[in-house]
Amino acid sequence: MKWIAITSPDFLPGEASAIVMLLQSGINIVHLRKPQADVSAYRKLIEEIPPQYYPRIVLHQHFELCNKYHLRGIHLNTRNSTIPAQFEGHISCSCHSSQEVKEKKGKVDYVFLSPIFDSISKQGYQSAFTIESLQQAQQEGIIDSKVIALGGITANKIPVLRSLSFGGAALMGDLWNRYQTDGPNELKRYLRILLTS
Repeated sequence: MKWIAITSPDFLPGEASAIVMLLQSGINIVHLRKPQADVSAYRKLIEEIPPQYYPRIVLHQHFELCNKYHLRGIHLNTRNSTIPAQFEGHISCSCHSSQEVKEKKGKVDYVFLSPIFDSISKQGYQSAFTIESLQQAQQEGIIDSKVIALGGITANKIPVLRSLSFGGAALMGDLWNRYQTDGPNELKRYLRILLTS
């Protein structure tokens, strides 16, 4: 499975170090998602991350920074839905229905499908899918290695995602709650459990 971490929407103390720790601990890709942040705040965070990790960083906005820092690529969503002219890097996008996955999956490197389970980071953001509807999407070949599950992902949900043929999991709320509550060392221990689930 592909393991993706999405940053907290707010800047956190020691966040650049936490991103490096995630990448060193088995997370494949980190998506920088700070909806309210201006380009200078984005630039500052990127420059606090050692350049050897740039090929594993994806941007959710301020796409012009992708080529400047030689980052992995960009992620399209409703707020930022246009691919910059002449952009040739990695592209992923957000989807919220099986139909959307069918329409977009062939045009990008992978898609996020959400919310699979009730969201941890967005209060009241309930799952949009039943297990039966996900099994149906799996049988129809809609869910496959290019579809990443997002929304309410915790270690105990990983076996379910594997059984449904998801290509990976995107982690956000659970990850950063643990980082802020328990600290980096506990988060590292939790990641060992999660990545072997």
